Amino acid sequence: MNPLTAWLDRYPVLVLDGALATELERRGCDLRDPLWSAKMLIEAPDQIRAIHEEYFQAGADCAITASYQASVAGFQRRALSQPAALALLRRSVELAMEARDTFWKNPDNRNGRERPLVAASIGPYGATLADGSEYRGDYDLSEAELMAFHRPRMAALLEAGPDVLACETIPCFLEARALSRLLAEFPNASAWISFSAKDEARICHGETLAECAAWLDRQPQIVALGVNCTAPRYLPGLIQAARSVTTKPLVAYPNSGESYDLARRVWHGLADPVKFATEAKDWHEAGARLIGGCCRTTPEHIRAIATWAHSLAVK
Repeated sequence: MNPLTAWLDRYPVLVLDGALATELERRGCDLRDPLWSAKMLIEAPDQIRAIHEEYFQAGADCAITASYQASVAGFQRRALSQPAALALLRRSVELAMEARDTFWKNPDNRNGRERPLVAASIGPYGATLADGSEYRGDYDLSEAELMAFHRPRMAALLEAGPDVLACETIPCFLEARALSRLLAEFPNASAWISFSAKDEARICHGETLAECAAWLDRQPQIVALGVNCTAPRYLPGLIQAARSVTTKPLVAYPNSGESYDLARRVWHGLADPVKFATEAKDWHEAGARLIGGCCRTTPEHIRAIATWAHSLAVK
């Protein structure tokens, strides 16, 4: 049994961490770069490790690695060799594991807690283009070409030994199918797939979440599915749509509730951790079992979720 399924066999909710990139920016890191947060794998890996550890301290049961926008091609554009690029992908997993192990060495952190998990992030092809296409899914590639793109980084991440893969912010059904079929080349691996969505029923490219979830329900190595990097107001409808066609555990880690102005590259609105955690209870009641935050969420958002999630009865 994979570690994620084993966890969910014992507990009703697994608390995911919150944003990494926007948290790095909040701490003064300049991510204005096509590599985005993966830039810090080169320049400030200690900052990444520290944020992972802070999320564990806040109550996260699973860290998601800094590999979302990392790719062999992206690192090679920074004049790194292919071996160096693959090493950085593996390093993203190692940093999360080091933070987890440091957290777990302290006996005080084990009270009422299980040893946290590490999920290796695989972002969409469009994220590596750094042109917003990760939220459209309109890149002109075939399923085979998408598999070829994802293959080397999936292999490198799995070599580092994460507990599960997090195929996240996937904008289109085509890429979800490519990732699921690629996973079959690594028979001992498991993954969740979470989509970005543009309303309460449809993912960003336009397919319905229900259509995607029904297909993924038949894929044995996909151990959970859902949505992330999406406005919280869409979560109830999306969770209901997925729950109607699958019995797999559902994933929900939306953005803070603020809106992003892509043209001006600024966020608008307020991010209230208490309100976010209150809404998270509704997502759980609707069927979500892996719950955390994406862009602009912070350790305070995760602490607020963990406060009630860890109080739930063990199954």
